[in-house]
Amino acid sequence: QLQLVESGGGMVQPGGSLRLSCSTSKWSLEYYTIGWFRQAPGKEREGVSCLLSTGKTTGYADSVKGRFTISKDNAKNTVYLEMNDLKPEDTGVYYCAEVWCPQIEPQYDSWGLGTQVTVSS
Repeated sequence: QLQLVESGGGMVQPGGSLRLSCSTSKWSLEYYTIGWFRQAPGKEREGVSCLLSTGKTTGYADSVKGRFTISKDNAKNTVYLEMNDLKPEDTGVYYCAEVWCPQIEPQYDSWGLGTQVTVSS
């Protein structure tokens, strides 16, 4: 299974934007279906978005539809999550992983360190 590294988190005000990155140095993400998850304090981890390896099919949680966009750059071996119009309820640690898409279910119970996103005024 892949070893992925998340980055790009930070603290923003409500309505702000962030772009998260998911990358690996050992494998080509071009051939993998990757998704994003998040875990808020005291809550279970939830699926946010996914992208098939072909790049042609995506999945989004209802809570982020219209605000988040998943994409990938095969040349940079990176999957992105563009997050706009952020809300306080988007706060949490964000993880990327191999997933089943569009269901946004993890293929393995194996997680990286994640990247913290905090939305607060």
